[in-house]
Amino acid sequence: QVQLVESGGGSVEPGGSLSLSCAVSGYTISGGCMGWFRQAPGKEREKVANIGIDSAARYAESVKGRFTISKDNTKNTLYLQMSGLKPEDTAMYYCAARHGGCTHFAKEYNYWGQGTQVTVSS
Repeated sequence: QVQLVESGGGSVEPGGSLSLSCAVSGYTISGGCMGWFRQAPGKEREKVANIGIDSAARYAESVKGRFTISKDNTKNTLYLQMSGLKPEDTAMYYCAARHGGCTHFAKEYNYWGQGTQVTVSS
């Protein structure tokens, strides 16, 4: 049974920082692509960042320079460090895993966590 469990969400003021974690069991993250997606109310789920087997990271244009994705294969855990948060970053953030290489498309990921809410507001 594959489980992805996100943590670290919360409420912050604009300009603040948050760090998300995704603990994975039943699947070895070093064997595929790991990604962070987000979904705001009334909007489609969108890719935030992903990281491949070779640890190459790719980001959505809207978060480049503000967010950093990383992983610890020994802990089988994925991370997302977010800084310079903006109100438009408010969304449910999901961790996802995919066998093989990275893609932008949520439908191509095999496993998903339940999500953690991030709210940016003054």
